[in-house]
Amino acid sequence: MSLMEWVFGKQITPQERLKMNQRSLQRAMRELDREKRKLEQQETKLVSEIRKMCKNGQIKQAKIKSKDLIRTKNYVKKFDVMSTKLNMINLRIQTIRSSDLMTKSLREATGLLNAMNRGINLPQLQKISMEFEKQNEMMDQKQEMMDDALDDVFEEEDEEEEADEFLNQIMDEIGVDLKNKLNTNTPEENLEQNTLQEAQNEDSNRVAIGADNDLQARLDSLKR
Repeated sequence: MSLMEWVFGKQITPQERLKMNQRSLQRAMRELDREKRKLEQQETKLVSEIRKMCKNGQIKQAKIKSKDLIRTKNYVKKFDVMSTKLNMINLRIQTIRSSDLMTKSLREATGLLNAMNRGINLPQLQKISMEFEKQNEMMDQKQEMMDDALDDVFEEEDEEEEADEFLNQIMDEIGVDLKNKLNTNTPEENLEQNTLQEAQNEDSNRVAIGADNDLQARLDSLKR
């Protein structure tokens, strides 16, 4: 507690003062309700007594009780009016409190928005947005190039498989095995391969005979 609060007491805010007044009004309204219920019970009791007196012929006493009954009814009406007015005041105070709370909330929200607006750097935000858009476009282009390359590779493989499948289908229809057909040479190709193989064999024999003759000549020269 500060010195000023200790000397002059704690300062009460308008919101706290309204809350205190509202509590006082609510206590007064509860007290009025209790008094009203007592008067209504008394009114019921007076009506019962007046009927009893009338049955017994006590007209004067019944008239006095009737005046008392009228006063009681009037007090009940006054309490109703007072309770209604207090309720109106209580509602007005509650409205003021709610309006004050709403004003404070709006003030705090406004301050928060103001601080956020000051913290936002629009040029930097625009720069970041442009850089993001640029990088995103580059990524899209690279992804498109990769997709095209992969499409070309898979397209070639698909074409090769489709071509083989189509040829197999055709060969099956005409009764020819494509694999054997591809591995079987024509007579001209077989003759050409045989001629080439014979020429290679003759060359090898000539080289071997030449090497043997050369070796024999050297041995003869050594014997001499």
